[in-house]
Amino acid sequence: MKSNLAQLRLSSVGWALLAVCAGAGWWGYYAAYGSPAPLIAGILIGLYFLFAIRVADQWERVAVLRFGRFIGLRGPGLFHIVPIIDRLSRYVDQRVRVTSVSAESTLTRDTVPVNVDAIIFWLVWNAEKSILEVQDFDQAILLSAQTALRESIGRHELSQMVAEREMLGQELQRILDEKTTSWGITVQSVEIRDVQIPAGLQDAMSRQAQAERERQARIILGQAETEIAEKFARAADTYQNNPVAMHLRAMNMLYEAIKERGSMVIVPSSAVETMGLGGTLATASLGGAKAPMPAEAV
Repeated sequence: MKSNLAQLRLSSVGWALLAVCAGAGWWGYYAAYGSPAPLIAGILIGLYFLFAIRVADQWERVAVLRFGRFIGLRGPGLFHIVPIIDRLSRYVDQRVRVTSVSAESTLTRDTVPVNVDAIIFWLVWNAEKSILEVQDFDQAILLSAQTALRESIGRHELSQMVAEREMLGQELQRILDEKTTSWGITVQSVEIRDVQIPAGLQDAMSRQAQAERERQARIILGQAETEIAEKFARAADTYQNNPVAMHLRAMNMLYEAIKERGSMVIVPSSAVETMGLGGTLATASLGGAKAPMPAEAV
């Protein structure tokens, strides 16, 4: 059917030559005083040119078969064939083409049913091989891609397919290219568009991810508490063996508390005596600063 359609692909040049020859035959009909011979000859010559002159676009190639034997490729541009004797194959488009494939309800390596959609970019680099060795290379590419996609899904786990789509596409491209090179076809790239999983499994995975994040948050909080406790323990050892450092720390805490205007700090008098801050507080009062007010311990 496709060969017959290719043969019926008549060119505008052939139609123009038919019109010219028919016009010349009509003129000869009148010049010969009504003799039909010039008209018949012009129409026959025009029909010959109509079926003999063909045109292929810049990106197309077509095979010519003479009595069923391949004699060569034609195109691009004008070319001539012998009607009835010569027959044309399908016109082969050598531009990059896109084919969409899908694998529905295919089990992964960890037995998860998924639906995967992919896009294949391919082109015919040898029109002679693709015409003579493959009956329908469009269908062959589609079916081969679906089979390779299902096989690749079965070799990978769901987490790999979701996180490593590029790796999966490269693997599919390598498998397909090895198969199609002998057909005169090369697969340039394969892109995974979507990986769909059942809604129930999506909900379970979402809850699992949430639980995992909560676990990580609790672990981080526990680690922070442990580090803080260790630092407090080291600070306590330092203050225990060095009373001066303890006094300096206490004075710094008081300073931080009273450095803001209008602030008031109440400390026990025993703490003031222990730290020896009586003179310091008196000096601060004489200087006009608001000193902390000691309170007698009960």
